[in-house]
Amino acid sequence: MEIKILGSGCSKCKTLEKLTRNIVEQNGIDATITKVEDIVEIMKYGIMTTPALVVDGKVEIKGRVPSALEIKNVLIK
Repeated sequence: MEIKILGSGCSKCKTLEKLTRNIVEQNGIDATITKVEDIVEIMKYGIMTTPALVVDGKVEIKGRVPSALEIKNVLIK
């Protein structure tokens, strides 16, 4: 599984990255997590507000910091 955290580096982006990394670790999910801060790269996903969570190329969550349970549900489905 390939997970990308899209965001400029703001506090919400950092929170989403931390939550996602914790959930992957706690649940033994085999995933590669990368942080994308390049605005041109973020725009390729059609994202106008960050942070965003992209899983295997699909934007799952955007414009807010989801709960840990919501992230877990997206990653385990």
